[in-house]
Amino acid sequence: MQLDLNLLTALDALLEEGSVAGAAARLHVTAPAMSRSLGRIRKATGDQILVRTGRHMTPTTRALAMRTEVHALVQQAHHLLSAQSELDLAALERVFTVRWHDALTTTCGTALIVAVHREAPGVQLRLTAEPGDDTPELRRGEVDLASSAGPPSLPDIRHRLVGHDRLVLAVRPGHPLTEQPVTTERYAAVPHLTVSRRGRLRDRIDGVLAERGHERRVIASAPTTATALQLARDTDLVVTLPDAVTRSIRHQLGLITLPLPIELPEVPLCLLWHRRHDNDPAHTWLRETAIRILRAPFTPPATPDQ
Repeated sequence: MQLDLNLLTALDALLEEGSVAGAAARLHVTAPAMSRSLGRIRKATGDQILVRTGRHMTPTTRALAMRTEVHALVQQAHHLLSAQSELDLAALERVFTVRWHDALTTTCGTALIVAVHREAPGVQLRLTAEPGDDTPELRRGEVDLASSAGPPSLPDIRHRLVGHDRLVLAVRPGHPLTEQPVTTERYAAVPHLTVSRRGRLRDRIDGVLAERGHERRVIASAPTTATALQLARDTDLVVTLPDAVTRSIRHQLGLITLPLPIELPEVPLCLLWHRRHDNDPAHTWLRETAIRILRAPFTPPATPDQ
């Protein structure tokens, strides 16, 4: 059965005004046009809707029964199709999925949860693990916000640059590398640990070292930054990782930070989302909150990181 949903608007006006002329004036149409709409409504419902009683029209029993529901449907339709109103965070109920690198989640996850719950207690967050390979989760709508070490290649994925990070070394207190200045030779000679969800035992540092005639000894890989740093604390393994986003974890574990002895470009950190959310007030609020929190670790520490 095909229905013209415009008839709902006409029916709402007829029931509110109680006359064809009044409904026509309310909707800025002619009286004959409104009369034709009433005829179509009568045909669709099998009810007279309005019947003449003297000089006035009276709603039927069925019309009276449906008046409240019809008005509510029309109001919902107007709300659905009209420009979005001001965001009411206190009343917002929504679930957002945030997929960040594990170091970001460890460093900034608590602050994000606290900020979101304080402003919008009805919002729930899913903090999920970063996948081992590229996926179209943003496109499919399965992820609302993601992190990336660079801008996206797909045109429908938006991004904001959060900051640039540098690579540093993390070792346990008393590690042999702490006894003398770190040179490329000394760096390559010690046992190393990589961070890789896929278990890779090589990364871009190995390529740079190879160009300079060096090869480091990678003993193991760890699936997350937190695991790698715990292993570095308990062994002589050296882990090379971004400075800003791991600073708080390194301090908590009591690790020593040393400079990387080779020159490498800084690592960008970007926040990604799909363009479908560009004009979504709730999503805009979430990503602005996330960007503010993610930028905090990039503020230079008050004292040197030792």
